[in-house]
Amino acid sequence: MRIEDQILISVDDHVVEPPTMSNFYRDHVPAAYKSRVPKVVRRADGTDAWLVEGVEISTFGLNAVQGRPAADWGRDPHNFDEVRPSCYDVHERVRDMDANGVLASLNFSSWPGLGGQFFAQQGCDADFVKVMIRAYNDWHVHEWCGSYPGRFIPLALSGFTAGADFVAEEIHRMAEVGVRAVSMHPEPHRFGAPDYHGDEWDPVWRACEDTGTVAVFHFGAFPKFMPRSPFSVISHSMGFSTALFAVELLWSPVLRKFPKARFALAEGGAGWVPYFLEKADFVYEHHKAWTHEDFGDIKPSDAFRRSVLTCFIDDVVGLRNREAIGPSTIAWECDFPHSDSTWPLGPESAMAGFEAAGLNDDEIDMFTWRNASQWYGFDPFEHRDRADCTVGALRANALDVDTTPHDYGEARVTDRAVAAGAGGFLESITEADEARV
Repeated sequence: MRIEDQILISVDDHVVEPPTMSNFYRDHVPAAYKSRVPKVVRRADGTDAWLVEGVEISTFGLNAVQGRPAADWGRDPHNFDEVRPSCYDVHERVRDMDANGVLASLNFSSWPGLGGQFFAQQGCDADFVKVMIRAYNDWHVHEWCGSYPGRFIPLALSGFTAGADFVAEEIHRMAEVGVRAVSMHPEPHRFGAPDYHGDEWDPVWRACEDTGTVAVFHFGAFPKFMPRSPFSVISHSMGFSTALFAVELLWSPVLRKFPKARFALAEGGAGWVPYFLEKADFVYEHHKAWTHEDFGDIKPSDAFRRSVLTCFIDDVVGLRNREAIGPSTIAWECDFPHSDSTWPLGPESAMAGFEAAGLNDDEIDMFTWRNASQWYGFDPFEHRDRADCTVGALRANALDVDTTPHDYGEARVTDRAVAAGAGGFLESITEADEARV
């Protein structure tokens, strides 16, 4: 297979919510909430922030640095002039996807948080949270994804802080309009919700089973670091932080109680999975007599391979060990517009890894689009012929797109910006860690 023959679906990208989202909110919330919808304000110092219930959140586009010179990737953008327009403009996003040869993309939210927890952090009442989560999901489905059918895999915010029953209702509501992915948070207990080791979330997992919806957990948890750890320690730990959450998920009752439910781990790589599974089986066999863990007639590794999708940006080790991981549980990602992204050379980066791992054409198709399509119930050829979905065909439509790095305004260097480079989710660092960083 040539680079231009690939069909690429990214299972992890990000949207910087545009200021125009406020207009959608006003048109789609009950009258009592119209004056309370989130809106963008530009402050006297030139920075932009989202204003929600009197609280300003300035990190509206954490780590949205693609398009800037690499030397500036540690600078957090502070207004919409400082990010590439495709971060927030869906029309420009599709052009940049074409330039990168990417057919379709699943997009995580920015300022609302991985599961919409920003509202809970500000102490908003439960009814307000529910209204805003529903409106956000409608905007994401109809305004963002709906602008270009066939180019996006819709991803609903769970609004997990409003409780399991609400999340289950929202999963069913979204499924009615074709959404088969919901963004959960790997650490709900940090926001006053139960963790995943009980039965409180059973309505959510049952709803996922009933609708074929994948519960997606994006990287977002940081371990404790040494007092003088450099930024590279934070960035390097991302996959291992995901592995720590995967341990919690595997040994929770969820995979055993809901064997038909499906889960995805985003931005965490796959190279760690073989030993993770080997160790899981050892722990099970060695200790189950007194821990009383019971996976029935399968091993923990079987349950994980059956239920969990992993993804990779650049992971030759994972690709070489694909059989140990489970070939049907690995998918490619681009991570646009974060600093780990391989845009605009995603196809070249992916093919270099495929060649290094010795993949054949069928395996390449599996990792670049078939697995993503199967897990998320997405038909990549519904809106265009297959020949028009390749890297070469898409790039031919974007010959006028300028992909050379530019300074999009003079971003301000801040301590928070340095931390934001670690996958873009500073909210997951503990208060003590944040103060240190």
